[in-house]
Amino acid sequence: MRILIPLLFSLTVMAGHAQDQDGTRTAVFAGGCFWCMEPPYDKLDGVTDTTSGYAGGELQDPTYEEVSSGKTEHLEVVRVRYNPDEVTYERLLEVFWRNIDPLDDGGQFCDRGYQYTTAIFTQSGAQRETAEASKQALVESGRFEQEIVTPVRELEAFYPAEDYHQNYYDKNPVRYWYYRTSCGRDSRLEELWSEG
Repeated sequence: MRILIPLLFSLTVMAGHAQDQDGTRTAVFAGGCFWCMEPPYDKLDGVTDTTSGYAGGELQDPTYEEVSSGKTEHLEVVRVRYNPDEVTYERLLEVFWRNIDPLDDGGQFCDRGYQYTTAIFTQSGAQRETAEASKQALVESGRFEQEIVTPVRELEAFYPAEDYHQNYYDKNPVRYWYYRTSCGRDSRLEELWSEG
């Protein structure tokens, strides 16, 4: 039975940010393949958990097959739970930008289709303000001549992906690295973000 539970976790609002009862906060980012968005956050001090999932569409509790068909309007996302005393939302945004192609509105790398496009999903006015400021700073940096197409959107619901998608890079390292390399993700990120 599918039941809609907003955000699927209990939240209180403290200092304008979404905060769980244990004092951690959450952030949700769409950066193409969710397998590839977990590792950069799992390496960060202060991040307590990452969960691959779906957000942005109206279908309740969608499956991978439904989302990957491109018909549900959901995006593949990663939910990041973090300790705000150890890592800031601003830092999570920096990591987000450096792990996506913000110029591509047709997907990410070899993954094509709306379900693989990018977005920052916010859960409070403070998160939205911070995310918008981060995007504007990137626009004003002059790094890119093209438009930054990544939108800032309100998170209405988050649905965890199936268990076999969680920590895929850790459970299936050979398959994961083959996919990541063959998809051209790292070469494009180097092209976009290299300081050289």
